[in-house]
Amino acid sequence: MPRSSRGPADPGALLEDVASNRRPRRIVQRGQNASRMAEDPSSNMTWVSCLAFFLRTQAQHVLFGTCRCKLLCQKLMEKTGILLLCAFGFWMFSIHLPSKMTVWQDDSITSPLQSLRLYQEKVRHHSGEIQDLRGSMNLLIAKLQEMEAMSDEQKMAHKIMKMIQGDYIEKPDFALKSTGASVDFEHTSATYNHDKAHSYWNWIRLWNYAQPPDVILEPNVTPGNCWAFEGDRGQVTIRLAQKIYLSNLTLQHIPKTISLSGSLDTAPKDFVVYGMESSPREEVFLGAFQFQPENIIQMFPLQNQPARAFGEVKVKISSNWGNPSFTCLYRVRVHGSVASPREQPHQNPYPERD
Repeated sequence: MPRSSRGPADPGALLEDVASNRRPRRIVQRGQNASRMAEDPSSNMTWVSCLAFFLRTQAQHVLFGTCRCKLLCQKLMEKTGILLLCAFGFWMFSIHLPSKMTVWQDDSITSPLQSLRLYQEKVRHHSGEIQDLRGSMNLLIAKLQEMEAMSDEQKMAHKIMKMIQGDYIEKPDFALKSTGASVDFEHTSATYNHDKAHSYWNWIRLWNYAQPPDVILEPNVTPGNCWAFEGDRGQVTIRLAQKIYLSNLTLQHIPKTISLSGSLDTAPKDFVVYGMESSPREEVFLGAFQFQPENIIQMFPLQNQPARAFGEVKVKISSNWGNPSFTCLYRVRVHGSVASPREQPHQNPYPERD
């Protein structure tokens, strides 16, 4: 490397100059010493002088090597200091950076993750509650449907009971035995006597199972619980609970479905209704009607014009639906009002049925 390229303060250049300058001097000195020794034998150095020269030379080498070692050590220390400083900085950075990373994770990642987990747990909890509520709702709907079906059945049964008992008429019955009505047996046909209706013991008749005429004034309408008279013609006279202005008469028969014979040929067909005056005894025609057994309860409007009050009613039956032996009458109801119809607002004689 040219000497001009090095600076005057460069220690490496200085050492090289010193080394390069010393070598020629050593050679020159060695040559001079050899020439002196050759020229002046008297001045031969002793072994001590040689030893001292050798020691001095070795000391120079040691000193020169020491300077180079110092220079190398100085450079090494500089590099080592830089490395140590970098290592210390990296160590400090590695200590403080994880805490900052942890804080950043807690602030920017951990919190949203925890919130998301909490939200997922809430969603799962609410979804389970929704499933439970849905199951409860299904049970409630099933129970409501069952109750509705039961209520429909109960309504139907209540309606059937009303039809059987005739309560849907919703009119007072002045021919009801429990309210004081009765049958005038003197002006009523005889009861049909049949062998099957008698009880015998050793050919002795004990009692008669045939129902009397006043059974038609009771609400118990069951198969066989009727008043039967012989043939297809007969009559019954009813003493009402009190004197009223007649408006309607209702006949009731059992349905065909519960009839023991499976037919309704014993039901009355054509009949006439009369209002009876007590004194003098007089019959007032109130209408002729026909009973249709398909409709087990039928209400007929009476022709009581002008309105008159009666205490008795006669029902005269002129035919039945085909049975030549007897005719059965299950129930007769008589409707009207105690007060004159002129004093009451007009009412529809045909009430709406359920």
